[in-house]
Amino acid sequence: MTRPTGIDPMPLSGDQFSQREIVIQFEQAAVRRGDRLIWSHLNLSVSAGEFIAVLGPNGAGKSTLLKVLLGLLPLNEGRLSLLGKPARRGNIAISYLPQRRTFAADMPVRGRDLVHLGIDGNQWGLPLPGLRKLWGGDVRARENRRRVQQVIELVGATAYADRPIGELSGGEQQRLLIAQALVTRPRILLLDEPLDSLDLRNQQGVSALIRQISQDYQVTVLLVAHDVNPILPYLDRVLYLARGQTAIGTPEAVITSETLSYLYDTPIDVLRTRDGRIIVAGHPEEVTYHAHHH
Repeated sequence: MTRPTGIDPMPLSGDQFSQREIVIQFEQAAVRRGDRLIWSHLNLSVSAGEFIAVLGPNGAGKSTLLKVLLGLLPLNEGRLSLLGKPARRGNIAISYLPQRRTFAADMPVRGRDLVHLGIDGNQWGLPLPGLRKLWGGDVRARENRRRVQQVIELVGATAYADRPIGELSGGEQQRLLIAQALVTRPRILLLDEPLDSLDLRNQQGVSALIRQISQDYQVTVLLVAHDVNPILPYLDRVLYLARGQTAIGTPEAVITSETLSYLYDTPIDVLRTRDGRIIVAGHPEEVTYHAHHH
């Protein structure tokens, strides 16, 4: 199947980003796992403050992309630069929110304390060497408390930040986890399915919050999503991964029958409902990116 006209394999940044600093740059990037090609020929320039959704079927390499950015997986081909430097593990310019964590109902940790863990470099579950020493001392402790309060206010969690995390709703917990990811003041925020298991109202609320943070603070956001619909109004572009191939552009340009049929190499129908929702039909159930988890 030939590549549809209008989708350039070499992505162009939107006009509104052309003057901004490029923070993520992939050039002809490819990743393999053993004999299997995960994706290849990825050319992507992402600007400061841009909000991009990473879409595609299960197993297409969405989480792999985040691992490459975190310096946890090397590229097999091509180049990646982050803020002008090679990717490396433990880069404090990047914050990462992994797939949904569940908290026991009787977990006594307060929301505020959960946010504070971000300062100790615990977003990856491991304290980063040297950071704890860096944050020592009374002046630093006061600054940390101020910074924690600042991000709690930013995500709208002030009313419940002092309650035990286990007592909070899924939406409240997710706002506090986003606050934890923001407390180090990252330049790049990587979110792996942050909307999963939230109801529609909370999905939209969290999406609007992420958009506001990206715009107001020029934080670049890559968000892996199973369903594009809750985030559709807030996105700048989408990166679609399927069958080892990639397409990047506005949602209107990429999520079309023509482009997805090309990526999957099978006829796909993309329908747009009156209220603006996108429905993708025609490919096998196991590769639908907006199916519910089984």
